[in-house]
Amino acid sequence: MSLSLTQLQALIQSTFGARDRQRGIEGTFMWFMEEVGELSAALRNGTQQERAAEFADVLAWLATLANNAGVDLEAALQEKYGTGCPGCGRTPCTCAPSDKP
Repeated sequence: MSLSLTQLQALIQSTFGARDRQRGIEGTFMWFMEEVGELSAALRNGTQQERAAEFADVLAWLATLANNAGVDLEAALQEKYGTGCPGCGRTPCTCAPSDKP
């Protein structure tokens, strides 16, 4: 099954939405950060399967945060990165290595 970001957000909303709203943004952000920590550990010492599972968890919690904050991830990505690098506007990026992108 392939999911767009919009479909992922809708799936997360229908599956966990009531619980996520009750937890709120601050509580959800703490869970998100915990998952980022688990991803960090998996990238250092985990198997490929463990890494994939942690990437999925991080993305799911990011979708949860976006839902709670009223942000459409797909639209936000299109707006910021849809034409290439937000700094130089090119693909691939030609910004100086010291620049953020």
